[in-house]
This record gives sequence, structure tokens and C-alpha cells, in this order.
Amino acid sequence: MIDFSVPPELTALGERVRRFVIDSIVPYERDPRLTQHGPNDELRQELVELARKEGLLTPQASTRFGGKGISHIEQSVIYEAAGWSTLGPVAMNCAAPDEGNMFLLDKLTTDEQAEVFLKPVLDGTVRSVFAMTEPGGAGSDPSQLLTEARRDGDSYVISGRKWLITGANGAGTWIVMANVVGDENPTGPTLFLAKGDDPGSGGIVIERVMNSMDRNYVEGHGVVVFDDLRVPASNVLGEVGEAMRYAQMRLAPARLTHAMRWLGAASRAQHIALEHAKTRTAFGAPIIDHQGVGFLLADNEIALTQCRLAIWHTAWILDQGHKGRHESSISKAFVSEELFKVVDRCIQVMGGIGVTDETPIEMIFRDIRGFRLYDGPTEVHKYAIIRRMNHVGSAAARVPGSDTI
Repeated sequence: MIDFSVPPELTALGERVRRFVIDSIVPYERDPRLTQHGPNDELRQELVELARKEGLLTPQASTRFGGKGISHIEQSVIYEAAGWSTLGPVAMNCAAPDEGNMFLLDKLTTDEQAEVFLKPVLDGTVRSVFAMTEPGGAGSDPSQLLTEARRDGDSYVISGRKWLITGANGAGTWIVMANVVGDENPTGPTLFLAKGDDPGSGGIVIERVMNSMDRNYVEGHGVVVFDDLRVPASNVLGEVGEAMRYAQMRLAPARLTHAMRWLGAASRAQHIALEHAKTRTAFGAPIIDHQGVGFLLADNEIALTQCRLAIWHTAWILDQGHKGRHESSISKAFVSEELFKVVDRCIQVMGGIGVTDETPIEMIFRDIRGFRLYDGPTEVHKYAIIRRMNHVGSAAARVPGSDTI
């Protein structure tokens, strides 16, 4: 059976993370280095050092690299606490895209590759990117990949243009998806490793950083040109032609960890709105006593509880060793939509002050809107859900634990 009890030591760790974020990280939310393009790298490094001193850096590190190898359920408690501020995961080195990239690199790198491309990311000294999305090609449908890689002796030469590449500006470790073409066998979509700070490799051009409504990701979202980027054949991550499978390996848990972090941010918005409703009076009573306001907060509490349970269930599925693609799509679609509505209702409770920067709710609202798109928009997840249902039926119609209706 699923056990919903949280071990005391995990509760204590979650409380420790929450206190660290409130005391040490929240004050940075008005730092001028938090720009339109997100926190700059100088601010990130300063925050990382705070987490390092507290012993809270990269809590998800696997036993392969000296970490504790925490479960997805444990992650859900820690990441929710870290997400109280959108800078919390940045400080603790468990923010997107690095967290998902570290997971994938841990699964696929050789020891030699890990030494160069993964360990500096785990240590928080280097940032990483996952370069897949393209202006006219790969995105929600990665099979439309246009970026190409051609074999040239002991190297591959990569050419193409990508955008919405989170954290591209200044990143040190690159995971680049490109289509291997030519006379090579096998061919097809492949992941390549590259060093962004290696002048010898050349070929990575940051065309610009895009202006966007969210500003919680380090250095924002970049437009990148791969101008004959040359990488050694030894920098193929995994096997040639297997990029789509590896991308799904990364995305199932990454969708869930997004949900964990944003649950923390939405819970903070609820906390602020609740305190406001208890102290703000109108028509002779605190506004929480008026059903029009009180019911908004009650709806939020229902939604937040449902979101946490959806996250925990999918985390449990992953901890059992299952791929969890169906469950992660359900959780991603449900949680992203519900948390957006939660924060929107918080703004409504706050009134006019809710759309100003007098409280963090306005910032959370702008940042959380993108969650409905990150790692697949809601509509794509619904499409994947119904496609699976068409083949295997409705999981909801089965007796729990059974494969039959």
C-alpha cells in the first residue's frame, strides 16, 4: 500500500530547507541582479555558496557521485520547500534545466564523460542546457528536428538554430539534440555533449536572450546558432539514433520536479493571500468572512491538496521503478493548470495590490504561467494521455493494483 506518512527526519529536512529559503534566499528577490532575463550568473553563484555552506547543495545527487540518492518522494518534500521562493531551487542547484540534465547525465554518461560534463554541474560551478527546441522544427513534436550532425573523421560537425534554450548564455555543459545524417549507420536523432566554455570547440553562438514574462531561470531563454560546432565522436551521449528515447527518460521525472517546485511557490501565494484576507476588513468584517473571498481560498486549499497527492502518487510510481510516462503526463497537465488558477485566485483575493510588486504574488503569477508550457504544454499531455487510453484503456477504470477492468 502507499504510505502517506512522512518520516520525521524528512519533515525536519523540509522544514530546514524552508527556513533556509525564507531567511537567506527571499531577501534576494529584490536584488537588481534578478533581471528581466532571470538571475544573472553572479547572483546564482552567490546563492549557490549560501546553500553550500548550509549543506543543502544538490540534494538530489546520486550515490554514484557521493550523494544520498534520495527517492522521488523525498524530492517532493525537499523541492516543495525549496520552491517557496523561485530562487530557492537556483540556490540549491535543483532548478530546471540543470536538475533534469543532471538526472539524464547520471544515467547515460561514461565515467570519462561524467568527469568533464557532469561533475562541475553537480558541484554548482557550471550550468547546463538541454538544446532541443527549434524555431521551425523540434518542440512539442521533437520528431521535426532540423539541426543536423555530419560525421567527419573522428568528429561530428553540428549545424542548426535553436531557441527557447533555457540558461544558454554562459552555460558550460551542453546537451545538444541533432539529427545524424549522411552515410553513417546508424543515423537519426542523437544527443551530443559539448563544452560551452571551450574556445577550441567553437561553433556555439548565442544570438540573443529572449525577453519573456518569466524571470526565474538563470540567464533566461536564448536563441542559439550551432555554426559547424565540432565535437569528438566520444561526446555522443548514449547511442546514436536514441535521442527521442533518452529525452523521454529525462522528461518523465523532470515534469514532476517542475510540479514539486511550483507547488511550493503557489503555497506561498496562498499563505500571503490568507493572511491578507484575515486582516483586511470590508463591510464591517475581515474579507475572509465574506464567502466571495473565503470560497476562493477554500478552492485553493482543495487544489493544493489535490496537487500534492497527484505529485506524491507519480513519485511513488517512479520509485517503484516504473517509467511513469502516463502518470507524469496526468500530473503535469493537472498540476500546472490548477496551480496557475490558485495563484490567479490569490491575486483576486489581494485586490489591486495583487497586481503590484508590493507582494511576491505578482512575480509568482508571471513565473508560474510558463509551467503550463514547460516540458510539454497541457494539450500535448492530454493528447498523449488519450492516445495511451485508446491502446490500453482507462487506468482509472481498473481495480487499484490490477491490469484489468
